[in-house]
Amino acid sequence: MLSSIGPGLSKNFRVGAFDRRGHGRTADTLEPFTYEDMADETIAFIEFLDRRVHLVGHSDGANIALLVAMRRPDLLKRVVVVGANYHYAGLLDFPLLNVEDPGFEQWASQYATLAPHGIDHAAVVLAKTNEMFRTGPTMTTEDLTTIQVPTLVLVGDDDVATLEHTISLYESLPNAQLAIVPGASHAVLKERTKESVRIIQRFLRQKLPVHTLSPIRRAPVGEFPGD
Repeated sequence: MLSSIGPGLSKNFRVGAFDRRGHGRTADTLEPFTYEDMADETIAFIEFLDRRVHLVGHSDGANIALLVAMRRPDLLKRVVVVGANYHYAGLLDFPLLNVEDPGFEQWASQYATLAPHGIDHAAVVLAKTNEMFRTGPTMTTEDLTTIQVPTLVLVGDDDVATLEHTISLYESLPNAQLAIVPGASHAVLKERTKESVRIIQRFLRQKLPVHTLSPIRRAPVGEFPGD
């Protein structure tokens, strides 16, 4: 994300990021990966910054952002979730990467360029990641209705979640906007970088609540409190 949308967003915002446990330069532990633990790490990072922030997450990071918005809305101004799925059942049926696959060696080499545990730990990280995909996240639409933080749902039209799942995510969030980028996949931030930056910046900088010429889902309301 820092190499794709990071440069564009940094023209108007201060951009910060961190390596979650078992990713990048951060060492792994024996515990499994869970979205709840990753939300804890994200909350700790924002608390370290000691300021309210816009939280932008892609894929796993998007799912984590939803959990943070549920648990600690006081830390957030607005949220952008890219390629999110609030429940694992919402994913399309696609094969997960395995150690026997031809692409594993390349993936493991990329992992080892930064990881303190080296290439031998790549298979462990992959197994823990695949298990997390199979069992989480487990949010419900009722959970999503509790999120009051203004949220942008951004996906490619050929993303990993079903369009029905994406629409249910959007319609369950009380203060949401939806952007489906045509001709894009789960890698929308790389495939349509400039377009993604424009969409995200417009959302982060616009005055809320949104006023349109012909509102249907959005009846005119007062100013969004605390924005």
